[in-house]
Amino acid sequence: MTFLSILCALLIEQLKPLRADNMIYAEIKSFAMRMESWFNAGDASHGRLGWILMVAALMVPTAFIYWTLLHFNLVFAAFAWNVLIVYLTLGFRHYSHYFTSIQMALNAGDEPTARALLAEWTRVDTAGMESTEICRLAVEKSLVTTHRNVFGVFFWFLMPLGPACAVMYRVSEYLARAWNEPDHMRGEAFGQFAARAFYWIDWLPVRLTAVAFAVVGNFEDAIYAWRNFAHRWADEAKGIILTAGGGAMGVRLGTPYENASGVIIPADAATVDSLDTEAEVLPGEEPTIRALQSTVGLVWRALLLWMMLLLLLSSAVWLG
Repeated sequence: MTFLSILCALLIEQLKPLRADNMIYAEIKSFAMRMESWFNAGDASHGRLGWILMVAALMVPTAFIYWTLLHFNLVFAAFAWNVLIVYLTLGFRHYSHYFTSIQMALNAGDEPTARALLAEWTRVDTAGMESTEICRLAVEKSLVTTHRNVFGVFFWFLMPLGPACAVMYRVSEYLARAWNEPDHMRGEAFGQFAARAFYWIDWLPVRLTAVAFAVVGNFEDAIYAWRNFAHRWADEAKGIILTAGGGAMGVRLGTPYENASGVIIPADAATVDSLDTEAEVLPGEEPTIRALQSTVGLVWRALLLWMMLLLLLSSAVWLG
C-alpha cells in the first residue's frame, strides 16, 4: 500500500499540482501564528509546549482516521487516505514553476526576469547578480526544497504511523522556519525547540538524500565534498545536501566561508595561513545554465532510485 500510495500521489500531482498557497496550508500557517501568540512568553519551554501541542493536534487525527479505517477493514478507504496525505505533504511541484521559469529566462538571455523570479522564490536581494550566481542560488534552493518536500516525506511515510509521520515531518519543518526565520523571531528562545526538533527528525533523511544523490551522480566527488566540507555550514543539513548534490553534478555550491579564489577557509581567519589550499578547494566548476538541467536530471534519478528501492521493499513484504 505504501508504494502505491506514493506512486498515485506523484501521478496526481503531475496532473494537478497543489499550489503552495492553498487553503489547507494557509490554515496551518494561521494555526502556527496563533500558537506562537498564545504560548510565546519568552521562554524556551513555552516553545516546546507549543510545538508538541501543534504537532499532536495534526498527527493524532491523521493517525486515528488511518487506523480506524484499517480496524474496520476498509482497505480501499485507508489507501485513499494515504494518497491524500502524501499528496498534501509531498509538494514535488509546489515550487517547480519558479525553477522552470528561471531556467527559461536564462536560456532566453533575460537576466532581469530571472533575478526577479529568484528574489520572489528565495526572498533574497538579487539586484546586480550575474547569471552564474543566479544559477547557483536556483540550484541550491531546488536541492534543499526537493529534499524537504519529497525525500524527507518519503522516509517518514515509511514509518509505522505512515501518514501521521509524514504530517509530523512537514509540520516540524515549517515550524522550524516559521518560529525562527522571520525578523521578529530571530534569536528568540521560543523557536529553539522547533529548530532542534527538526534537526533530529531530519538527521537520517538528509543523509539518505545525500547518499541517493551520490549513487545517481558522481559518487566519488559527492562523498569527498560531503565528508570534507559539509560541516562548515552553520546549517549542517543544508551543508550535507549542497556538498553531496554539488559533488554529484560536478558543480561547486554554497559559500560557507569562501574567499575570492573559491578556497574554503574556516571562520577563524587567524588560521588561514596554516591551511593546505589544495585540499581546501571544493570539487567542481562554477554553476552555469547547464547546471539547472543537471539538477533536474539528478532529482529525477534520485526519485526513481527511491521508488525502485520502495518497490523492492514492498515486493519483499508482499511475497513474505
